[in-house]
Amino acid sequence: MLALGALAIVGVMLAVILTNRLSPLAAMILIPVAGALLLGQGAGVPGWIIAGVTKIAPVAGMFVFAILFFGVVSDAGLLAPLVNGVLKLVGRRPSRITVGTSLLALLIHLDGSGAVCFLITVPAMLPLYDQLGMDRRILACCASLAAGVNFLPWTGPTLRASAALHIPTAQIFAPMLPVQIVGLIFVFGAAWWMGHREEQRLAALPTIADPEIEPAAAADVQAFDPLHRPRLFWLNLAITLAVIALMVTGKAEPAVVFMVATALVLAINYPRAEDQRARIEAHARPAMMMAGILFAAGAFTGIMNGAGLIHALAQSSVALVPPGMGARIPLLVALTGMPLSMLFDPDSFYFGVLPVVAQVAGHFGVAPVQVAQAALLGMHTVGFPVSPLTPATFLVAGLSRIELGAHQRFAFPWLLAATLVMTLAALALGLIGL
Repeated sequence: MLALGALAIVGVMLAVILTNRLSPLAAMILIPVAGALLLGQGAGVPGWIIAGVTKIAPVAGMFVFAILFFGVVSDAGLLAPLVNGVLKLVGRRPSRITVGTSLLALLIHLDGSGAVCFLITVPAMLPLYDQLGMDRRILACCASLAAGVNFLPWTGPTLRASAALHIPTAQIFAPMLPVQIVGLIFVFGAAWWMGHREEQRLAALPTIADPEIEPAAAADVQAFDPLHRPRLFWLNLAITLAVIALMVTGKAEPAVVFMVATALVLAINYPRAEDQRARIEAHARPAMMMAGILFAAGAFTGIMNGAGLIHALAQSSVALVPPGMGARIPLLVALTGMPLSMLFDPDSFYFGVLPVVAQVAGHFGVAPVQVAQAALLGMHTVGFPVSPLTPATFLVAGLSRIELGAHQRFAFPWLLAATLVMTLAALALGLIGL
């Protein structure tokens, strides 16, 4: 009975989210509450919600302050010299321009926001692509690859996996760092190859752009901005590098790191209290939206675990898994994550599906952290820039001035290849069993 109830709750939640009948926040609260009431377990709901929210609080706190921190240092102009430095380095050779596109996207995506990454990267590079007659699909693909392979501890998928399975982000990410490095090597290699092919294609054309003509001015992000603090660039950079080092090594509690760092950069860059309030308000919307979803996820997992629903569903699912396949569940998750990003939005997968998969895998001796790491190899990491369920997909296609279908058809094989390369690396490192 509990297993059927759990399946119904998860199924209804996925259905209403995927069909846009309810927002993820509303669905993750209302559906499990209603399910628990129908199963006669309504009395335990308040306690289970509090227990789930309590477990999720550190992750939500980290995410809120991570958004505020990266927002403030970006306002202060930390990214401006980096962007313009990349633009000066790429010149007019396509193979350098494509590599520069991926590098710029990677740097901008350090804040974990795909939308911000594309909003800065694509307009900055598009004039170069257009002047040389380069394929705009390559611009969208190179930016998507770099953003997709980035699953740092404060990015959405890593935070969701951590929150859903109650595993510290550092425990998930630290062993995956070599895998991410392999993925980035692939990204830059793929970018160079796409650029090299463009060089050959353009050289074969009867007329090519005159190399003596200066390219149209790309977006100059160092134009005067009253929020920029150029004299504090090196201090802001040092603080940012220290934060990243602490996060990657797990030497300090992530929420504490970002709380202290946010307060520090606010006080240093904007000493006046009213300016600090303005910066916080400027970045409050995305911070609070994600915090709300995370707390809703806490309510969902609290009810599902407290009522024994996840356990019951996992127990029933074990019988459906052939004995020889149990240990390979992480491998299956890794291989299918990127394609399944086209069908699941990140919240419904990480909070609705992943806990069940982790429970099933646990019956075969597979640690939950392995399932979380496998999911990060594709599910709304590499998969998010082509998923119709994420706004960033429409953004990168629109900014690149290409049709959505054209972007998906061109980028999908490259993004899938990135998943396969990282999966092989994870197998070689023993993070995933064969």
